[in-house]
Amino acid sequence: MYTISDETETQEYHNMQIKKIVKSSSLEILSITLEKEALFPDHTSPRDVELIVLEGSIEFHINGVTYNLTRQQHFNFPKGTKHRFLALKIPNF
Repeated sequence: MYTISDETETQEYHNMQIKKIVKSSSLEILSITLEKEALFPDHTSPRDVELIVLEGSIEFHINGVTYNLTRQQHFNFPKGTKHRFLALKIPNF
């Protein structure tokens, strides 16, 4: 059976919201929303990461380097790498 979900569209932009969309033994997909200036503090992931900014922009910090990522940009990195990000701009709804 197939399912269709609009979870990422209906997720609130209040401080920081994290919702697990998919979780299996080999894959985990998270939807993270941040209001402007909300910080996702230093952390690591137990799996390789594929980060996609769907809307807005973030300041992404990894390995001593800062990247400004904007709408529809993609960034990947290996598991266990410490990183953090700050919301710079959120969508206008």
